[in-house]
Amino acid sequence: MPFAPSSMHVESPAFTPNGAIPKCHSAEGEDVSPALSWKDAPAGTQGFAVICHDPDAPLVKDGSYGYVHWLLYNLSADVTSLEEGTTLGTAGINDGGAIGYGGPMPPQGHGPHQYYFWVLALDTLTELPEGLTQPELLNELEPHILGMSRLVGTYRRD
Repeated sequence: MPFAPSSMHVESPAFTPNGAIPKCHSAEGEDVSPALSWKDAPAGTQGFAVICHDPDAPLVKDGSYGYVHWLLYNLSADVTSLEEGTTLGTAGINDGGAIGYGGPMPPQGHGPHQYYFWVLALDTLTELPEGLTQPELLNELEPHILGMSRLVGTYRRD
């Protein structure tokens, strides 16, 4: 992703920054996406995208590292929050091969992993098809990113 810091702020009622992600949001639980909200998007924002990525996963795929848990895009500028288990937007394919959210499930005994929930502010409202991979999505979004911010949570498998 390009370096596009901003004053945007991302938070969740489910966990605090660098705090533990509840089991219900993991593949060990109900595997439902957490609620998220953001504010202070850059001027000119027309749309948003959300990516959840685990950089601690010991995987390399298609030239990138870690594990993609969620790709959500085609969110209009008036969407500044997502409910738990949201059905808003269009979902991409996660590294588990499924469309939509796939919660944390680090290898047993691997310790806690960090999960980065990125919100990307875009200068356009996208109309991309369902099922894009992270490389495909970033190829489409990178020219349009005005700013980005993240919320990091942790999860350790029981």
